[in-house]
Amino acid sequence: MHSHEYWMAKAIDSAKQAEIENEVPVGAVIVKDNQIIGSGFNQVITLNDASAHAEIQAIRDTGEKINNYRLVNTTLYVTLEPCMMCVGAIVHARIEKVIFGAYDKKTGMAGTCENCFDNAFHNHQVKVQGGVLEQDCAQLLQQFFKLKRMKNR
Repeated sequence: MHSHEYWMAKAIDSAKQAEIENEVPVGAVIVKDNQIIGSGFNQVITLNDASAHAEIQAIRDTGEKINNYRLVNTTLYVTLEPCMMCVGAIVHARIEKVIFGAYDKKTGMAGTCENCFDNAFHNHQVKVQGGVLEQDCAQLLQQFFKLKRMKNR
């Protein structure tokens, strides 16, 4: 059985793919039975799709692979705390657990700005843990935006 750090490192690999494509470097993998069954990274700019966040892309990839929109008994590893849109998709997909890396002080909806997972009205409850390889995940984002600012001078 691999550790949360092991799977987060795989999500970081996906985030690096986003960075190569000049997207905000956020990556995600979905794990079931100790293996990756889907992955994704931010593709908002590439696809001209505001919903193409790493989590959504990983959910889409997994759904296609398993031929089901319900991703029961799975764990989503994502390098950045999910936003409100992604929380909704995660709940509807019936993902069991979300493990994230960096906290998002602006739009984090898994406990930082609000905890949208922790609502009794949801018909599915998701377990959430943040801060796994937090520094590595945050550093990817910080370096990306630092380079962007330098280029814009």
